[in-house]
Parts: sequence; C-alpha cells; structure tokens
Amino acid sequence: RFEEALQEARQVDKLLSEAPGDDYLEEKFPLLGVPVTVKEAFSLYGMPNTSGLVNRRNVIATSDATVVSRLKQAGAIPLGVTNCSELCMWYESSNRVYGRTNNPYDLQRIVGGSSGGEGSVLAAACSVIGVGSDIGGSIRMPAFFNGVFGHKPTTGVVPNDGQFPNAHGVRTSFLCTGPMCRYAEDLEPVLRVMAGPGVSKLKLNEKVSLEKIKFHCMDHDGGSVFVSPVDKEILQAQKKVVEHLESDLGVQVQRVAIHKMKYSFQIWSAMMSSKDSDGEEAQRFTDLLGDHGKPVWPLWELMKWLVGMSSHTFPAIALGLTEKLVNLNLSGKAKLVSMGKSLQEEMEALLGPDGVLLYPSHPTIAPTHHSPICMPFNFAYTAIFNVLGLPVTQCPLGLGSEGLPLGIQLVAAAYNDHLTLAVARYLEKAFGGWVLPGK
Repeated sequence: RFEEALQEARQVDKLLSEAPGDDYLEEKFPLLGVPVTVKEAFSLYGMPNTSGLVNRRNVIATSDATVVSRLKQAGAIPLGVTNCSELCMWYESSNRVYGRTNNPYDLQRIVGGSSGGEGSVLAAACSVIGVGSDIGGSIRMPAFFNGVFGHKPTTGVVPNDGQFPNAHGVRTSFLCTGPMCRYAEDLEPVLRVMAGPGVSKLKLNEKVSLEKIKFHCMDHDGGSVFVSPVDKEILQAQKKVVEHLESDLGVQVQRVAIHKMKYSFQIWSAMMSSKDSDGEEAQRFTDLLGDHGKPVWPLWELMKWLVGMSSHTFPAIALGLTEKLVNLNLSGKAKLVSMGKSLQEEMEALLGPDGVLLYPSHPTIAPTHHSPICMPFNFAYTAIFNVLGLPVTQCPLGLGSEGLPLGIQLVAAAYNDHLTLAVARYLEKAFGGWVLPGK
C-alpha cells in the first residue's frame, strides 16, 4: 500500500508543521510516521488476508486487527503485509499463493516461519517494526534466522483478535502476538502500543539493574531424539554471552540442566491438542485447510501433490495426515500434559522475580530451503515456551562463519518481560545487534 503510505506520510508532515509542540505529539502519537509491516495473517484494511491458503486468495480485509488498529492510532504507517507459511503452521514461509520468501543473508536459506516474511523485510531494511504472532516460535525463529529482534510477550497481554487462523480452546493460552524490530530499543514502545490497557500487567516502568539479575544458562535441551544437536557456532556464541555478562557485570551465570526440556516437542504437541477447561477439543488443522472451499482429505491431497496437482504445500498436507496420531495414546498424552504443567512450575520457581534464562533460539543456523522437512521438530527449542506461557526475547548476536545470523533466547518468568527486554538492549550494545545483509 505504498501510495496510501506516502499520502499518510504527507499528512504526518502537515501535522508536524501545525502541532503545538513535540511533547504533545509524542504523547498522543508515540509511533508517528514510523513505517510498519504486518504479517499477512493479520487483517490490515484493504490488504489480502489469505494466510497462504489458495482458497482464500480473494479474501481482502475489511477491518484492522486490534494490534494493527492500535499501531495506526499511535501514528505508525503500514507499508503492506508480509508472507507466512500456509495457515501459519510450518517454519518455512512458502505457500501456493505467493511462493517462497528468501533469507536476505543467503537466498538459498529459509526465513523461518510462520512470520518469515516479516523477519525478511526487517532484516533487509524494508521496514523498521513489524507485527508477528507466535504459537510455536513463529516470531522468534524468523527473528533468529534473519538476525533481528523478536519478542513473544507473556501470554494473554497482547490481543490476538483479527488474525487467521486464530487460536481456539486451549490454544488461546499459547498463541501470542508481539513485535519484531531491527533495533532492541524499539521492542518496548511497540509492545506498549500493542498491549494497550493490558500493558498494566507488565512491569515496563520498573528500572532494571542488570547486575541484580540472576542469570541461568542451558546449552541444549538434553539430547532429544527428535531434534538436531545444537551447532557448535551457536554454542560458542552463547558461551561468549556468558563470559561477557560475567566479566562486564560481575555476575555469576548459573548453568542448569532441566531434565524435562528433553521432551519439549512431545509436551508442546500434547498440550496443543488437549481439551480446554470446558472440554472443548482443539481445532483440527484439516478443517482449517478447507476454509473458503470444500472439505480437504489429506491422503487425497498427498496423491494430488505427488503429481503436482495439489493447491497445498507438502508440510500442510503432512500435518493434516499426522494430526490424529497424537490422540492414539491418550494415557501417554495425559502424562505429557502433566509433565508440561510440572515444568511450568519448575521454570517459574527457577526464574522467580529476577531471573533470566539463556537458551538457544534453534539448534541450527538458517537451514537451506526444504531441509526442515528432514528435521521437522527442531522448532521445539522455541515452542516449549509457548505452552509454558513465559515471555521470551530473541536477540541477534552477529554473523557466523557462513555470514548467517547467530542469536539467543532470553527467557523470564511470567509478566517479567521488562527483564528480557533490558538484557536484549544490553546485548545489542555488546554484540552489535542487526547487521546489514551483504555488508
């Protein structure tokens, strides 16, 4: 929407020339004139809202999602919408509506998903701030792969209204909407606007003394058979963060080994498919695939895909085929849900009011296109924190030997978003933050 954006920018210029003073404008429009991009899964008036589903290619938003409306009211100017994976349930942003999004640091690499287009345009300096959503790492993986900042807020603070697909049942406790930014200092003001009245639940006005934070560090999940080992370069980058914190702040970073993290994928999967307190079943992915069209039969779609005739991506078909498997062992699933609740209590006790956990953002740097199919559960490194409801900030740590972004997740107890945001600002100064692609 470049023409509309330019027109709105001229109105901002006019407002600036006529305003009684900068303080007045800053209070009323904290994001005045700031360009923003929006994940295409969110409604942005007049823009497509397909979520990568071919049947929805003619769907045009007739209103704004709540967070989009709040950003507009704060003075931000939307440039357009950005690509995602089909129905936002895969970590490569590719679909049959728009095609594939490429990583600006290496076009043969993925951008992550499902907010992958957002990560890509921010890294490529097309936009300054962005709107993403995250139910298994969909803000943090793209932020990591594209070397930018992303924040998954504490659950229930930022409204999820106006996105498709939206969460139903138990998943409303796991889906989070949050900011993605090139610069760490932008996360907090964007989060304040997105949260609206809900911001009062957070402690963003509290001054953070970094020296008083209790830092914990975990190098890997303990060796899950479903997940790749963590790359040496990612481990090395995390080690440098620990060394810097200890030498510069004089803190002692405590190494921890939380046994249940080894079962992150199984816990996430079981909790995602569990019933809510009212006994409501989680929405079936297969039903979502049939939105604005006929019912979808995943096995038939697989046959069509093999001869190049399906309008769905292979990961979406595969998810449709396998989503019933999680309910085959109900007693095992109940044990995993119980383990998840126990892990949540363990994490909250460990982190307390002043703790931050350092944890890898992903086991590998940005993979090549299509390769996630071979290791489909690597997203467990981010997904576990969705079902635990904890705030997490993804922080870039420069580029590795292949010129691809490195990074780290900063995790705090619920409603302590201010701690991870403060540490992200600190690490940006120490490690350089976003690096211009091709520099």
